[in-house]
Amino acid sequence: MIRGVLAVTSFALATLFALAYYGQYFKWRGCFNELGRCFDPETGVVYMEQAGLAWGIMAVSALAFALYHSWKLWKARQKPKD
Repeated sequence: MIRGVLAVTSFALATLFALAYYGQYFKWRGCFNELGRCFDPETGVVYMEQAGLAWGIMAVSALAFALYHSWKLWKARQKPKD
């Protein structure tokens, strides 16, 4: 049961981190200058490439953690009962 909770929570975190990655980096990827910054004049926000990298790493890590626990849970349920 704990593995199931961990897997679901990790999938949810991976989704949140992926949304943050999209909002902080992917949407602005064509705007970054040589210093790795992008200024949005409408909102007055400066986006940085390093933030995108951090959110992307967290999203991939949470997804890998969720997939690992999902796989272990699936393997435990496939175990033949004697």
